[in-house]
Amino acid sequence: MYNSRFFDETYRRRWQNPEAILAEIGLKSNFTFMDIGCGEGFFTIPAARIVGKEGRVYGLDRDKEVISVLREKASKVGLANIDLRVGEAEETVLCNNCADIVFYGIVLHDFYNPMKALKNAKKMLKPSGLLVDLDWEKEQMALGPPLFRRISRKNAIELLKSEDFNVDSVKKIGLYYVITAKY
Repeated sequence: MYNSRFFDETYRRRWQNPEAILAEIGLKSNFTFMDIGCGEGFFTIPAARIVGKEGRVYGLDRDKEVISVLREKASKVGLANIDLRVGEAEETVLCNNCADIVFYGIVLHDFYNPMKALKNAKKMLKPSGLLVDLDWEKEQMALGPPLFRRISRKNAIELLKSEDFNVDSVKKIGLYYVITAKY
């Protein structure tokens, strides 16, 4: 599947800085942040630190083992503002109209039905909320999923528009792109 080193946080930090990405997308204190497909918390833990005690971070992943690992990590560093759930992005709505940011951190290509996941994102977002899709460029490289599984920027934008999202910005950052959108 993926290069297993991708999942090692120390290795991953060599080519991806979660704090810088979260700052770039405008995450702030007191926000409610949804990390959909959160894995072991590469973005979840830094997001919880940024939003602070008055903010809330939800982490959703279909793998109960990674949720257990993330729960332990959060506990060890004393973060009580994280709500973790096991579930599919296509089947789970964590709250209605509560999220300032719904974040897909290199996962949109993994959803079995990206359109359904986007519909659920709309349900979770506040009217002023922001959907963020961070994903791999559709280029052959040593990291990430095989080329045939990747979603190009163009296709990601088309998916967003088909669900009535308005694309605010598209940026290339290193090996990946970041699309921000509102509905």
